[in-house]
Amino acid sequence: MSRLTHVEHGAYAPPAPARELTAVSADGARLHVEVHGPEDNPAAPVVVLAHGWTCSTAFWAAQIRDLAVDHRVIAYDQRGHGRSPASETCTADALADDLEAVLAATLAPGEKAVLVGHSMGGMTLMAASARPRFREHAVAALLCSTGSSRLVAESRVVPMPAGWLRTQVTKRILGSAAPLGPVTPLASRILKYATMGAGSSPGMVEACARIVHACPRTVRHAWSKVLDLLDLDLGVRALTVPTAVVVGTADRLTPVVHARALVATLPNCVGVTELTGLGHMTPVEAPELVTARIRELVSTYAEIKEGSA
Repeated sequence: MSRLTHVEHGAYAPPAPARELTAVSADGARLHVEVHGPEDNPAAPVVVLAHGWTCSTAFWAAQIRDLAVDHRVIAYDQRGHGRSPASETCTADALADDLEAVLAATLAPGEKAVLVGHSMGGMTLMAASARPRFREHAVAALLCSTGSSRLVAESRVVPMPAGWLRTQVTKRILGSAAPLGPVTPLASRILKYATMGAGSSPGMVEACARIVHACPRTVRHAWSKVLDLLDLDLGVRALTVPTAVVVGTADRLTPVVHARALVATLPNCVGVTELTGLGHMTPVEAPELVTARIRELVSTYAEIKEGSA
């Protein structure tokens, strides 16, 4: 498990959950799950948050703080991240298994939720899109800063022309098993360059750096190999619920080309938001906007679904 470092004050300090539990995945992997918001209000709409590679539930602090006022918010640590123990199995199918386990542990039969995924969390939604439990519970989805395939080939972290050499160098950098070490000013500058827009505030950078540096290097390395070979194009076509897309135009990890490919392929895309100058960490870089998109999906689809049941 990670060292669980995160900022302790301000908008990006993770709020205390109303309840914590453990979901058990198909292969026995144990997943740390947090439930925020009014559990005693069965009419409260439900939002499920899936974070990205090297992150944790703390990544969603700003969204949880806002949404938990009137939503039931479920956030969980992907296997090996945060407080979820590492597993020998690191595959796209395992991501889908884990999401199904979280849904089973937190939602009543037939209960609907808006599912939100950032980066690898968005890939989790794509991997699970044809699964029975996903289809039972998902009423709408939001994909933030993510892609379905060619992740290394399209990455712009390395400032070189596209081609074989850039792909190989990128693979070496993103797949490195070297420790990240403490969060120093230099480390923060590197992380900002790779994952955030130039206008990101020091508070945003620190919040992301502390979360990313807490991820064990073995976990970071294991999942980098999965992302290198990932191909979820069929999962995008199976994602039939109303789905919105958010991307930063300065995203170097999953550039805007991925978002545009998703929009062109999704069977039921209900909008794309391209955020000028923002990087890969859109829920941190534009917390109010991402939260607003979640609320729009809830008010348009989840509440209508409940009213017509």
